Amino acid sequence: MKFLPNLVTLLNILFGSVASVFAVLNRLEWAALFFALGVLCDFLDGFLARKLGVQSELGIQLDSLADMITSGLVPGLVMCQLLGMSLSAGWNTESFFAEALQRDTWWWTWFPFTGLLITLASGLRLARFNVDENQVSSFTGLPTPANALLILSLPLILFYNGSEFTNSLILNPWFLIVLTLLSSYLLNSPLRLFALKFDNYSFRDNGLKYIFLLVSLVLLLTLQFLAVPLIILGYAGTSFFGKKEPGPSPAGD
Repeated sequence: MKFLPNLVTLLNILFGSVASVFAVLNRLEWAALFFALGVLCDFLDGFLARKLGVQSELGIQLDSLADMITSGLVPGLVMCQLLGMSLSAGWNTESFFAEALQRDTWWWTWFPFTGLLITLASGLRLARFNVDENQVSSFTGLPTPANALLILSLPLILFYNGSEFTNSLILNPWFLIVLTLLSSYLLNSPLRLFALKFDNYSFRDNGLKYIFLLVSLVLLLTLQFLAVPLIILGYAGTSFFGKKEPGPSPAGD
């Protein structure tokens, strides 16, 4: 059974790779689905490693590599597609990566690649996390899965939960550029954010986590995909209430 957590992590890499292919093909709903499967594996591998008592340095490094694909590369590619859509004045378009090759305009061809700043910032965040020994029950900076969830929620809002206002906002290139820069900053910011991991289940020790989860559930039930950006930004806002004590890093970003 010792191999089981690493096998789940490898499934994370597989699902993230499939999500990347769908993102390049501009099948963003499918990219979101396989991203979600990858994030589920990201949760399960750490849970299984703790339960089986088989945590290892290999598992930690493998988990980080999986996060780089699923929560680093995928959101960067999705942002590229969204930026390409914003320049095409519509969201039901051919893949940016295929269409860009047919364009003569420098602006249109290269501007959407700005979305890959998210991938670069995710790589920096993961590398810093791997060598950081000053985190206990909290993270410094927005975790890559939370950031990726923010980006992946945008096409889902467009397809299933949008309005004229939200669609025009999401497909505004300057909004997307600002979001890309904000996302890249939050990944590597000094914000202290709690980790959704429980050493015990008492409300006294986990009150902020329980309140956050309850509010998130209510928002999801009422606003559906529109709730995701609010939840992630609200999560970032909890930095004002997080613990400040240093210590060894929690396993997994």
